[in-house]
Amino acid sequence: MDTIVNAGAIAYGAVLVAGHFVRTPVTEALRIDALFIPQAGESSRLLNPILGLLVAGYGAWSLWAGA
Repeated sequence: MDTIVNAGAIAYGAVLVAGHFVRTPVTEALRIDALFIPQAGESSRLLNPILGLLVAGYGAWSLWAGA
């Protein structure tokens, strides 16, 4: 089960990073700044790749450390 959760974290982190560069309905719906910041706009869009790298990195580290 840990492997599935960590793989999901890596996938979600990749979607967050992609959401900064590619604007599709899927990436717009999963933007973390739009989920937690009431007045999210272009200025808060920079949070997505930063938090995406953190989430994906933690998922990858957890997969590597658990092996």
